[in-house]
Amino acid sequence: MILGFEDLREYRGRVAMVDGCFDPLHRGHISYFRAAASLGLPVLCNIAPDAYLATKHTPLLPQAHRAEVLDAIRYIDYTHPSAVSTAEVLRELRPKAYVKGADWRDKGLPENQDAIARDLGIEVVYLDTVLDSSSDILKRYGESRQERVEA
Repeated sequence: MILGFEDLREYRGRVAMVDGCFDPLHRGHISYFRAAASLGLPVLCNIAPDAYLATKHTPLLPQAHRAEVLDAIRYIDYTHPSAVSTAEVLRELRPKAYVKGADWRDKGLPENQDAIARDLGIEVVYLDTVLDSSSDILKRYGESRQERVEA
């Protein structure tokens, strides 16, 4: 079910939230969603806006299309195409658990999300599910594409 920002309060304290760009979607994301679902809570997937994604790379799929694809994944119960920062979503939704990949444990969460979670009583759960990276996939694609152009 795709939710708007105004719907988030209804799910306060009742979901595990995952978030990201998911562009391109890959097997590491599926592993992440599966592990989040194993926590025993409904999973809400917060999807980064196109403007944020564009700071990393040109979006392959617009946010609305990513939302449709993600909403069809069986491990995801609710999908939220966000128009605001993740910090704002955390403040509004106050999920029971905020689920991140283990790669975030050492580098710290952006936007002061660690402090927001602590202040609001949100459990931050780090999962060892990093199997791929969208950035690495795009880099490999760009390299192989460049090799074909040069050949």
